[in-house]
Formats: sequence, structure tokens, C-alpha cells
Amino acid sequence: MSVSLQVIYPIKDGTTFNYDYYVETHLPLVGEHMGKYIQSTLVTKGVAGGPNVPPGIYAIATIVFADKQAMDAALGAAGPVLADIPNFTNSEPQMLIGDVIG
Repeated sequence: MSVSLQVIYPIKDGTTFNYDYYVETHLPLVGEHMGKYIQSTLVTKGVAGGPNVPPGIYAIATIVFADKQAMDAALGAAGPVLADIPNFTNSEPQMLIGDVIG
């Protein structure tokens, strides 16, 4: 069964997020270190939390793996990716790991 890893970057007072760095440097770093284990990725930039509501999230990165073993291997190679996070945000990322059901 496919599994997904979602990395969620919440907006809180005093936090920042550098989208240019994230797209131009961090995402290629993900590909370099974890790419051979990844089935697909989707990154969504938060633009609103609803009609006339500011976003509560900078971005959500969804990474899909063929199975738990592939995800575990990717996470084992993720050291440089995790170390890079402070280079584009001071937001505390949240993670959700789940089974892909739809």
C-alpha cells in the first residue's frame, strides 16, 4: 500500500518562509537525497484559509512512496534535507504519515 508523508509549515506570529529558497534549493535537495525512493510529490503554497480568511499554512509538501519500506529508506537519507530547513523558515514543521486511501 502506498504511504504519504506530509510536511506542513504553519504560519504563527514571528515566523517567516522564503519560498524562492524553498523551490530553488530545498526541493532539489529533497530530490538529490530522497528522490530514488519517491513515487510522486505535490507542494501546495497556502494562499487562503477560506473565503476572506488569510492562510494559516505557508506550504504543505506531500510525498508519496510505494510502501513503508521506501518511506523508511527515504527518511534514512533525509539528514541533509532536515538540516536545511532553518535556511528557509523558522516555522516548526509538522508531519503527517498516512496510508494513501484515495
